[in-house]
Amino acid sequence: MTNVKQETTHEAQHTAPVEAWDAIAALYDEHVAPGESDLAIAGLRLAGLQAGDTFLDVAAGTGGLSVPAARLGATVLATDWAPKMIEHLNALAGAEGLDAVGRVMDCHALDIADDTYDLTGSQIGVMLVADQAQALREMVRVTKPGGRVLLIAYGNPDEFEALHVFIGAVQAVVPEFEGPAEDEPMLEFQVADPDVLRQRLIDAGLKDVNVDTTNQERIEVRTGQQLWDWCLGGNPIPGMLVADLTDEQRADIIRVLDGMIRERSADGPAVLTAPLNIGVGTK
Repeated sequence: MTNVKQETTHEAQHTAPVEAWDAIAALYDEHVAPGESDLAIAGLRLAGLQAGDTFLDVAAGTGGLSVPAARLGATVLATDWAPKMIEHLNALAGAEGLDAVGRVMDCHALDIADDTYDLTGSQIGVMLVADQAQALREMVRVTKPGGRVLLIAYGNPDEFEALHVFIGAVQAVVPEFEGPAEDEPMLEFQVADPDVLRQRLIDAGLKDVNVDTTNQERIEVRTGQQLWDWCLGGNPIPGMLVADLTDEQRADIIRVLDGMIRERSADGPAVLTAPLNIGVGTK
């Protein structure tokens, strides 16, 4: 298990193909995106979104940031490199009659003219790409002079409760499982240090950069299966880490998660929190 984990950790972080993102689109849409609305609204407020603004969402997934922006009155273009993610986003926007449309696009080379959008943002998206500096430069390029760029990313991984509960359950069933390699942090935590996030936004060409660290993501789950689906639906990395588990091991892990969730819940769902860094700068 250890050798496979070490190999798949590196592979998942750097070369998870678009097909891997397509494969989790339905899980993401059902279990992840609906819970992102509160943090999206917090970020959009910090970035000063106004009704009537043009808004570009980069690495949008199924619309965790795009849909709240459209509901607040923005005209939204949402981009993601995974076609299945965009299909889910367009279906939701169409069902609600929102002024939002999704297009398949690579965040490293946006097919958008310079100086186009009032606000460009990414939530739990560009934080994951290997060449984040290039993606941020592209976000700045397509933003109007005087416009803002927003990046919402995870903070300190030591305080990411869902991750630690998930790893603890896997280790209870597979004791030799070590989790992500400590000497090569998962891509989703590459700007966990707010100072690193601030500097990357400045290096991308932004000024008046502020990073808010007061918000948290709240993950509400009632069963072990829900937490399993949330973890595997968020991005391909967890799925790659547990790819070699048997069906019996997976079922045992979900039963352990059930017990852990019951210990954390009273009458309602268990709430697991994750720290956030919300960076905003002006072009």
